[in-house]
Amino acid sequence: MIWRLEALSNRGFRGTVLGTLIMPYCSGLGNLIFAYISGRAGGSGGEVMINSLVNNITNLTLILGLPAVIWQMNILPAAAPGAKARKPTEDKAQQHNRLELLLTLMAVLFFSGAVWAMGRKGRLDFNDGLVLVGLFLFWQCIHVFEVLNTNVREDKSLGWTLPLDLLLLGIGAYGIYASIDGLMAWTTHLHAGFISQHVGWLSGFLMVLPNGVLAGYYAWHKQPATVYASQVGDAHVSIPLCLGLFALFRPLQIPPLFQTGMQILLGAALVHLFFVGVMGRLPRLAGIILVAAFGYFVYAGLIKLG
Repeated sequence: MIWRLEALSNRGFRGTVLGTLIMPYCSGLGNLIFAYISGRAGGSGGEVMINSLVNNITNLTLILGLPAVIWQMNILPAAAPGAKARKPTEDKAQQHNRLELLLTLMAVLFFSGAVWAMGRKGRLDFNDGLVLVGLFLFWQCIHVFEVLNTNVREDKSLGWTLPLDLLLLGIGAYGIYASIDGLMAWTTHLHAGFISQHVGWLSGFLMVLPNGVLAGYYAWHKQPATVYASQVGDAHVSIPLCLGLFALFRPLQIPPLFQTGMQILLGAALVHLFFVGVMGRLPRLAGIILVAAFGYFVYAGLIKLG
């Protein structure tokens, strides 16, 4: 996955565009297939909602908070004393990445707010699903045209290997589909016990592992903009796409954790908006607070509510 992501990065899919247009399908594909299989097989909409909340909240709290604690999450890094001055083009690129990241964070607020408003009646129906899927597709179209516009401006092409990249991703997608289909079939035979009662939680934690691997890789390679954009972009796959996809099959009943999860999700998005917009970075203290918010979410949903 990282091998092909690097190749796409060299062909125009850079920075936040790479994180919001390409990487979410790699890291969030499991959540999307989970929602599709659950909707097709008559699974629990509440588990799909919990799966999406676990994915998004983990992305915006734990996975973005830990790199800020361990490494530096500076979208606009300050010049070190005595360091050589950066080129104007480098400064413009960093400013461009920050503005795109702020737009992506605003999309998290709008998408999450739309789901919260629609879910106040206690469920998401077919019409809600159409709206949510439409919102996501429109958002992706914006980024597709952005890549095409950038390539025209810089006189670049997508390259002849793009179909090969898509084929390799398709093979990986089928492997994920087969594994999740088998996992769902196995859990349906467990009529009691911890696993059968917490499929949404456990599947959410399982499917968020690729996000953590990608975040760790790009944080280690000093690419905080890609780390940020990958996690925020992946959040769009779960909310609104996964929820909208399930609602197209059958009504999605809102679980008790919905309100608490939405408050934490919207609060984390606002924290990122403030620090990225005002300071151009996520401080270590903010990272610690986000990790603590993740711990509270697990306590409130998995331990307190059981």
